[in-house]
Amino acid sequence: MIGRIQGILLEKNPPQILVDCHGVGYELEVPMSTFYNLPQNGERVTLLTHMVVREDAHLLFGFLTESERKVFRQLVKISGIGARTALAVLSGMSVADLAEAVTLQETGRLTKIPGIGKKTAERLLLELKDKLGVELGGAAAVNRTQPESSDILHALLALGYNEREALAAVKQLPEGLSVSEGIKQALKALSKS
Repeated sequence: MIGRIQGILLEKNPPQILVDCHGVGYELEVPMSTFYNLPQNGERVTLLTHMVVREDAHLLFGFLTESERKVFRQLVKISGIGARTALAVLSGMSVADLAEAVTLQETGRLTKIPGIGKKTAERLLLELKDKLGVELGGAAAVNRTQPESSDILHALLALGYNEREALAAVKQLPEGLSVSEGIKQALKALSKS
């Protein structure tokens, strides 16, 4: 297994790059978040990698940050999500945005990514719900929203409000409310609009 590549960046053809490591050129596919932060051609680059071995190919994926690689590995573990789809997810949103979408269970943000339909988005949210925070080592991105807000959002969705309405109502709530008080205030706000 190849875990890290360090060498000279020779070519950049999104999403593929070519890195020369002591005379051997490695082709890597990278998410756009990594691609935009790469140095110029001819400069040194260090990438963390994940290798996928298939019957017909050996593919190498590169990442600038450990959190990107961890999320990629978590995504490819999900049934029906391949390496290309995982790459598309990381190209379509940052790790912090993905963590926030998972915390708030926002399918709409995931369906904006090319190749991700509603059912795939729902499966991603379900599978990543308890795993993403652990994989990121409890990163602050997952805790951007308070657990109370998430519970209030779920309650509003269960009451039949659509995701857009429920999110707008939760965002207007002051911080530090209990779940029951938050639901009451959100319902008042929704009844006025």
